[in-house]
Amino acid sequence: MVTIRCATPTDTLPWDAYVASHPGGTPFHTMAWKTVVERAFGHRSVYLLAEEAKGAFGHPRILGIFPCFVLKSQLFGRYLCSVPFAEKGGPLAEDDRTAQALLREAESYAREARLDYVELRNEKPLDGLPVKERYVTFRKEMAPDPEKNLNAIPRKSRRMVRVGMKAGLFSRTGRRLLPVFYELLATNFHRLGTPIFPYRYFRILADVFGNDCEIRIIYTPEGLPIAGVLSFFYKDAVMPYYAGSLSEYRHLAPNDFMYFDLMRWACTRGYRWFDFGRSKIGTGSYSFKTHWGFEPKTLPYQYVLIRGTEIPDLSPANPKYQKKIELWRRLPHWLTRLAGPPVARFLT
Repeated sequence: MVTIRCATPTDTLPWDAYVASHPGGTPFHTMAWKTVVERAFGHRSVYLLAEEAKGAFGHPRILGIFPCFVLKSQLFGRYLCSVPFAEKGGPLAEDDRTAQALLREAESYAREARLDYVELRNEKPLDGLPVKERYVTFRKEMAPDPEKNLNAIPRKSRRMVRVGMKAGLFSRTGRRLLPVFYELLATNFHRLGTPIFPYRYFRILADVFGNDCEIRIIYTPEGLPIAGVLSFFYKDAVMPYYAGSLSEYRHLAPNDFMYFDLMRWACTRGYRWFDFGRSKIGTGSYSFKTHWGFEPKTLPYQYVLIRGTEIPDLSPANPKYQKKIELWRRLPHWLTRLAGPPVARFLT
């Protein structure tokens, strides 16, 4: 018999073991992500667990998990998200029947809480739900040899990597660089018209994920930081997740150099996959990744509509947000640093 219940702190180890063993498991499905979102943003978690009443030696056996958070905002609505601030989420299960059972439980919770909808950030779609193709993801296998990986990058992008090398760019890593990284990221977000997350979010990320999270900063020969990336390491993949650079140093190709520098480090330490993360179709980051020879794969985000009839569109590409984005770009940088975090806690 299969039962579904909310996970408790005692479920942390078996939950994470299940995520690690599942082909679709990501760091965003783990209990570490739950801890980060709760501590940094205060959103309420609803982590559902499906299990057999009796598994090996009489202990229950996990058949599926479904991590969710409740988001309530006057600007963006009230909904259940799996999971916020992540590119991937949704249920992980042994079979479709269990996944559907977990979804029904989540939908029941959302109805009782009078939420507007349930959002699933799936990598693999579930049957019977509408799909919104807003994002794609990029993932490519690396060779163990850095030179082979460099030669696998298309010619124009490979030339930009070499531009950074010839310019004498170099990298440093370590948690002590978090303030430098945050300043680069905040500058980049302001240029894009996006509110910046609070500093404590990245500090908590570094605390909770420990050695599975890295900050890498790119410097000029004079020691000026001009680009930075925060990456996750999970299973056999390296995942650059947050990145920013100074546009006035674009001629030195710091982004191309930075990603190859990360790839070079990762492949020589046994990581197999370079997960370039999600991008919106038609954006600059989408073009950058395709120029690196990565093939886009659709992320089929899905929705259970409860109190509405249309799939929500919270993307910055939505025309109704364009004026707000332009206004944000024109605000003083110091003001966006203050006003950004309260807004960003709902930019999931």
